[in-house]
Amino acid sequence: MGYASLYLPDHFGDQVGPIAGLMAAADATTKLRIGPLVFDNDYRHPVVLAKEAATLDLLSDGRLDFGIGAGWMVSDYEQAGIPYDSAGTRIERLAEALTIIKMLFAGGEVSFQGKHYSVNGVEGAPLPVQKPHPPIVLGGGGRKMLELAAREADTINVNFDLRAGRPSRRVARTGLAEATDEKLSWIRDAAGQRMEGIELGVWTMVATVTDDRESVASMLAPSMGLEPSDVLAIPHLMIGTVDQIAEDLVARRERYGISHIVVPGDAADSLAPVVERLAGK
Repeated sequence: MGYASLYLPDHFGDQVGPIAGLMAAADATTKLRIGPLVFDNDYRHPVVLAKEAATLDLLSDGRLDFGIGAGWMVSDYEQAGIPYDSAGTRIERLAEALTIIKMLFAGGEVSFQGKHYSVNGVEGAPLPVQKPHPPIVLGGGGRKMLELAAREADTINVNFDLRAGRPSRRVARTGLAEATDEKLSWIRDAAGQRMEGIELGVWTMVATVTDDRESVASMLAPSMGLEPSDVLAIPHLMIGTVDQIAEDLVARRERYGISHIVVPGDAADSLAPVVERLAGK
């Protein structure tokens, strides 16, 4: 259908495990890129995750997009009995983990002493195919996370502000067009000269191909506490005919600079004509 990548989430619900699932997808294809959207840093020690990620990149012949995040879904933590620290602590821990993982991707003996992790003479092996490392995908909707992404990521996935740990009307408002403008300003300020090499992406919450976009927007608006016009302008939603969605994506690229669009898997078939029209353009 023309999609460039397959991403899998990293949660404890009714889904396949992302590491085995991604390897199966890579093994069944020759060009499709694979990646987690995203590994929760708190679920695996960075030494363990670096080895698993490097193995995925090696066995897929360099097709891994390495997505990692600080974790957000509080229900996962509660169900698994994992402490749900403050967003600031989780982001601080992620920053240390990224340093360790990048060192291990480079090879050689790695030692690291930080506030959250202590690594003593671990050999970085196997090595990933992609150099200096697989593309790093970070995302978020809060300032601290997006500033970390601006300093470290190759692709930044602009998202809702999920620090509350659960969906809500307040969270929905953090995806509004004006809020997205503000997020991008944080990224640009923190990235500086790095900005030229960063690809901006967006995660799509709802993707509906329909001849009556106004009715769909009107149906969604009350649950989000928004007006239908605001719903249609949210860059995390794609609603309309194939022509309307394609036009919206081009307009959003011009406004935000977003060119990497992640769509829900259950919408892959209906959005295939949009992909055919816009992929690589």
